[in-house]
Amino acid sequence: MEVNKVMEDKKFDVMEQLGTCGLIPVVVLDKPEDAEPLAEALLAGGIDIMEITMRTPAGLESIRRVRKAFPEMLVGAGTVLSVEKAQAVKEAGAQFVVTPGFNEEVVRWCLDNDLPVTPGCVTPSEIEQALSMGLKVLKYFPADIYGGVKGCKALYGPYQSEGIQFIPTGGVDLSNLSDFANQPFIQAVGGGFLCKPADVVAGNFKAITETAKKAVAIMLGFEFDHMGINEENPDRAAETASFFESNFGFSVKYGNSSNFAGPRVEVTKEPGLGTKGHIAVKTCSLKRAIRVLTRQGLEIDLETAKYHAGKMIAVYLKDEVSGFAVHLIEK
Repeated sequence: MEVNKVMEDKKFDVMEQLGTCGLIPVVVLDKPEDAEPLAEALLAGGIDIMEITMRTPAGLESIRRVRKAFPEMLVGAGTVLSVEKAQAVKEAGAQFVVTPGFNEEVVRWCLDNDLPVTPGCVTPSEIEQALSMGLKVLKYFPADIYGGVKGCKALYGPYQSEGIQFIPTGGVDLSNLSDFANQPFIQAVGGGFLCKPADVVAGNFKAITETAKKAVAIMLGFEFDHMGINEENPDRAAETASFFESNFGFSVKYGNSSNFAGPRVEVTKEPGLGTKGHIAVKTCSLKRAIRVLTRQGLEIDLETAKYHAGKMIAVYLKDEVSGFAVHLIEK
């Protein structure tokens, strides 16, 4: 029982990391020698996940090389079409498996051998097969052919209560990535656009790093939401809010704990966090934002976190910036 619990935690951790990063480069390599510089380029761009496909003979050795050289990289194997290939990628060190379709034999072998797996599912029947085997994070491929974000949303509807999550792959790139970034049914987004084979062959790893950085920024979706001004009492809060209304035409909406002058200026009725007030920043995903910000050396004050239906929806950074607390809010 204890062993099973450990394996369940391991599977959960892998799926959680996929969602926390939010991006899964689908890697096709002709030469194993390219694996390490590619991994280094992705890490430099803020992505610590690789799905190395079995489309070429270089796949297995590439997995071995990345696992050895970059233990911080979560390495999966893609295009796993048989039990024999699943066995081979596990031996090579793959930490998860991705299949283009729902192959029950492969899926069952992975589950029986404690290897996290995300099979391709694009129909209700396939989704129900996956759910019957305890799988909730599913690849959606090819995403563009099966309706993209609209297709995912339609299938999410009847299975929302089951906690289903999709990893759309195929037809996603920087131009439409934002369509998927803040959808509640998207665990992560996969694609070869994050590491184009032409760039790998040309040794243009700098371009791969730049693409990774742009993709990470899109998935975070940071944007200014509003500024909060701390006042000492309700009368002062009303006076300050009225100033913005009378002088700038920002209509005041009075609330229980604060007043809003327009959508961007909040005036609290008693001092809140921050010496002067707070600055609210919206993000597509708090879990992704926390991952990135903590890696940049910022601390999150989890005691300030607010939750809705078991999901964190807001939290403050621990330190002030020029007298203002920084409030992270999920869109």
